[in-house]
Amino acid sequence: MSRHARADTLDDAVRQLMQEAWDLSGEDARTAAELDHLYGRLQEPVRLAVVGPARSGKSTVVNGLVGEQVAPLPLGDGHDVVTWYADGPSPRVTAWTADGAAQELATTRSVHGLRLDPRPTRRSGITDLRVAWPARSLRHLTLVDTPGHDSTADGHRAAGEPAVAEADAVLYVTPEIRGADLQILQTAQDGPVAAAAPVNTVIVLTRADEVGGGRIDALLTARQRARRQQRDPAVAAMCTGVVAYGGLVALAGRTLSDADFTAVAAIAGEPRDTQDVCLLSADRFAGDDSPLPVDADLRRRLLHRLGIHGVRLATTLARTGCATRAELAAELVRRSGLAELREVVNGCFIERRTVLKARTALAGLDRLARRLPGQDGVHLRARVEQLLATAHDFRELRLLAAMRAGQVAFTGEAGTEAHRLLGGHGTDAAVRLGADHELSGGELWDLTADAMHRWQQHAEDPRLGLHQRRAAAAVVRSCEGMLVALGS
Repeated sequence: MSRHARADTLDDAVRQLMQEAWDLSGEDARTAAELDHLYGRLQEPVRLAVVGPARSGKSTVVNGLVGEQVAPLPLGDGHDVVTWYADGPSPRVTAWTADGAAQELATTRSVHGLRLDPRPTRRSGITDLRVAWPARSLRHLTLVDTPGHDSTADGHRAAGEPAVAEADAVLYVTPEIRGADLQILQTAQDGPVAAAAPVNTVIVLTRADEVGGGRIDALLTARQRARRQQRDPAVAAMCTGVVAYGGLVALAGRTLSDADFTAVAAIAGEPRDTQDVCLLSADRFAGDDSPLPVDADLRRRLLHRLGIHGVRLATTLARTGCATRAELAAELVRRSGLAELREVVNGCFIERRTVLKARTALAGLDRLARRLPGQDGVHLRARVEQLLATAHDFRELRLLAAMRAGQVAFTGEAGTEAHRLLGGHGTDAAVRLGADHELSGGELWDLTADAMHRWQQHAEDPRLGLHQRRAAAAVVRSCEGMLVALGS
């Protein structure tokens, strides 16, 4: 590609900039290897790092997104390493050491999930595990499960830092948002590329089913709390969204067996007084002297898989209308928050994979430019800054971040529409327009033209402030891009 070739899309522009970097690097082997790596990343699925404090529930997030119990995978010496989950034709686990050596590991699958043979991994110097797993959810996504940190910024930098730095986006997993968590996320936003293309993070509030001691309305309460925290300007400035997630309930719904359903239905058939007494606590439910018509081993298995809240919820659902295993499984998944988590991952990350991978590539080019001598480095850094400043995809990200942080605001329905048209809920044209996916291309075109006309009026409205008019002009540009795409 000529260095002066016309770049029609952000992806084209990044590739063109890489070609310029290759031309500037001359015969430097290290720089050429880095550019080859960055170019290869553009072809790969989005890398999504799952990050959070130790014992925060990261594995339940991974399991929910994959759809099976594949995490965690501790080594034979008991410690965790960075674990990569990618799509593959058959299950396969490969261990990598710091010197680049690879070894395929023996694995087993059971009711408790995927497990490693611990013997070959003791004192082995393994730094990464690569798991190939056949899953539709991994076709456009590589999950990177990182070791838990100690809830401090220093701990975060020590735990899986290279994997996080290489990630295109982050799921930050925590039972509750604390000041230390926001400090960690702030640290991750350091650097010129992160400032120009902000916030590639979603916060997942795990242990949602433990709110209020696992009450029957725990998941609903956790979802309401997530919405309140998302409106907090300090939180909104650090992430694109906050999602409440009950991992045990989600995984139980995805893997509910006929035996599990039969046991739940038997408990639900008992008198309410008996159920209420036995479900007061985990100890009463699992005790050998329980009057429930399910043996103790099976009750303990249910408790392990669903938690006390999940058992209460499943029993209530079975008693009030979920008459089959499929109905109960679907309702558990729906209430767990898994569907919302998947929607957020799809809308914020998978649909924006081009801009997220471009962001990663530009961060790499910026680091490379700082090593190039003299005017070559100055030129490449200037070109990176120019692309970050002018590409509309990055303008959308900056404006969405400013709106979430309250720096730019529109009143009433205008604010909701602006957020949607800028791709805050997803980049598909129907989603941006808040329209039915069944509409024809011509109908979507008409809706887009109407929206563009409204926002052109906002952009020229003298009653609005300068920041609002500039934001309105950016919304107009998003509508123009949709019209071009719908007309092609």
